[in-house]
Amino acid sequence: MIKKSLQILKRNLTRPRGIDFESVYPVSDYFGDDRGTPVDRFYIDGFIAANSDLIKGRVLEVAEDTYSRRFGHDVQSFDVLHYEPGTPGATLIGDLSDPSTLPEGRFDCFICTQTIHVIYNYMDAIRGAARLLAPAGTLLCTLSGIAQISRYDMDRWGDYWRFTTLSAKRSFGEVFGEAQVSVDYGGNCYAAINFLRGIALEELDKEKLAIKDPNYPIVISIIATKK
Repeated sequence: MIKKSLQILKRNLTRPRGIDFESVYPVSDYFGDDRGTPVDRFYIDGFIAANSDLIKGRVLEVAEDTYSRRFGHDVQSFDVLHYEPGTPGATLIGDLSDPSTLPEGRFDCFICTQTIHVIYNYMDAIRGAARLLAPAGTLLCTLSGIAQISRYDMDRWGDYWRFTTLSAKRSFGEVFGEAQVSVDYGGNCYAAINFLRGIALEELDKEKLAIKDPNYPIVISIIATKK
């Protein structure tokens, strides 16, 4: 509650007046998280919500189980995957890019948001995601398209890649099979400019954000089903 109040105060005190194309500095260099909700969450949350019918059975999520509990139904178990041992709330410690650290065929749904692009061996990570799934299990995955560097990730394990719909389709298709993969995106020029400037979702027109322009993908979304 305190954090939200501080975000509102900061937005009111530092509200941008138009776009300053001469400034070399963003309004926020934390994706707008210090001002409210980062713009990319508009697309990530929308993707997960639109596919909530797939979040069932034995569900695994990266880092936390927020989406699993918010959107899941008929869930038998909630599990959380993390890379670092001793992480609070984690029920499975493993490296997506190292199959030997992962159980095989255990989960019916794996929610993997904004993770694979911060793994250097991203193809191994996609294979790791497939390994975790039971037959007919579903991966709900999002990747960064147009975005600043995540300093949090860069200073810990790295921030390596930005994807397009084509690179996502080919990469996941090589692992799951082309017919088993569906790729979509969210974003447009308005969204991309404001996201890079660090403007928060609360400061923007959501109707404009919902317009899709294939030349400006902020978030790439993937649904992949294991045979």
